[in-house]
Amino acid sequence: MNDRTMPFFNTKDNCSLYYETVGFQTSGPVVVFLNGTMQTAVYWKALAVRLKNRFRVLMYDARGQGQSGLGEQALSLDIHVADLVGLLGHVEVERAHLVGLSHGAKVALASAARFPGLVDRIVLCSVGAALSIRARLIISSWLEILHGSGLETMAWAALPVVFGEKFLARQGRILPTIVEAVVARNTAEALIAHLEAVSHYPALNEIAQSVRAPCLVVSGTDDPLVTGKAAQELASLCNGRCERFAGAGHSVPAEAPGVFEQTVMQFLDTK
Repeated sequence: MNDRTMPFFNTKDNCSLYYETVGFQTSGPVVVFLNGTMQTAVYWKALAVRLKNRFRVLMYDARGQGQSGLGEQALSLDIHVADLVGLLGHVEVERAHLVGLSHGAKVALASAARFPGLVDRIVLCSVGAALSIRARLIISSWLEILHGSGLETMAWAALPVVFGEKFLARQGRILPTIVEAVVARNTAEALIAHLEAVSHYPALNEIAQSVRAPCLVVSGTDDPLVTGKAAQELASLCNGRCERFAGAGHSVPAEAPGVFEQTVMQFLDTK
């Protein structure tokens, strides 16, 4: 029997969300992976396959990502939280671990704060207590590039922001392929809507103090979007712990996959 399903879920406002499950034939605990900006469920597939003997894994494309629709409502953190809660109900999951990267971490944190009964543990990767001035300017610059030069140019401009120096030096040959994937899996319209919404999200320090689930905050030392101080502050507000990965940038799971997997799994297995 194939252990992977790839269906769609229609939200209450009739927005179609693409999702995948791996290992749902077992009775293990559920882990939900939540994408960062410009990502899709593809980002997590290799990790999901490695975890399927220990966990049931749920991945999905958030509104405006990949194969999911954008919907007719203006994007917001509240809408993304509602989508996750609705999807969990659809696949009949009463409680889950949430592992989010960047934007996905914001959705994970807000979900844990507002629906504590649904969440066991949370892993927040590449986010801090508040956006720095640099991070806000980067988001504004991406919007300007999208409006003026389009998605491909913006994807090239994002590379040195979302990846650390070591990854860029080591994986230089595949950078054009990464840009091609970003262009193929996103639209300028959806990405503009996403970035405009993100620029108005509440700071995570306003949400974190309501979180009671055990929390792990993960970040890279070569991440221009998240400072070590901001990551540590977020962990402290959540009464969690912070792990810093030396030499990694914003895309920690891709840049340090082995260490990321080991760190996250040890945290999720803690009794």
